[in-house]
Amino acid sequence: MTDKERRAAAAPPQRPRSPRVPVEFSVDVEGMDSTGKPFNVKAKAVKISRGGATIMLEAPIALGTTIKLTPPFGGQLIAEVNGVWQDEIEGHQMVGVKLLDANGWFAD
Repeated sequence: MTDKERRAAAAPPQRPRSPRVPVEFSVDVEGMDSTGKPFNVKAKAVKISRGGATIMLEAPIALGTTIKLTPPFGGQLIAEVNGVWQDEIEGHQMVGVKLLDANGWFAD
């Protein structure tokens, strides 16, 4: 085993900066899909943290896309897509987003 491999094995796993909380609420999502067409769809938030979320979204979307989220409790949030993957169990597209307001879900 090399020194580099030993350091990697000894390094603690990265922990999220804020805890992720499992949720289930609808959210309206507005933006441009991966083909450049505008969309406005209902999606489902499945996990949230202070500064981001995991959303089940069926619109084709690319990394780095800026979207608008409107949760059922009001207000509109701007977010950047920082992950897109397929849920292996149910096959739904999952999207990770970073909220661009420093106050996250608690923005005015």
